[in-house]
Amino acid sequence: MSGTNDRPDDRPFEAARYPDGSVTYPPHPVGPDGEAPVGTVDLREYDAEVVTWTTSTATPPGVREPNSIAVVEFDVDGQPVRAIGQLTTDEVSIGDAVEPVYCAELRDPDAGIREAESQSWDGFRFRPVE
Repeated sequence: MSGTNDRPDDRPFEAARYPDGSVTYPPHPVGPDGEAPVGTVDLREYDAEVVTWTTSTATPPGVREPNSIAVVEFDVDGQPVRAIGQLTTDEVSIGDAVEPVYCAELRDPDAGIREAESQSWDGFRFRPVE
């Protein structure tokens, strides 16, 4: 993977691997073959490619505006694994390489309608690989 991750810890960006060899993100308790996962894959170890992206100007409370999001595809041992998430910039094109980077606050905890303590606010965004 290129670049560095801006994460304060070693929290993985985790996908699940199943007995038939398939990999899914997000992980599910039952895979495409109907069986439980047998392992995990940390997607931070892979670059991804932008499949499509858009910028939303009508964002939910607490989400930065404008909010650029993308569908990205990781190549995990020759198998495509897709994820959707925020971008760090709107200066991307379809086909660009991106990497997942940790973000302590994807949304403003004070702007939600639920108690801030009842939700998790961190996660991963995708940034272009330099």
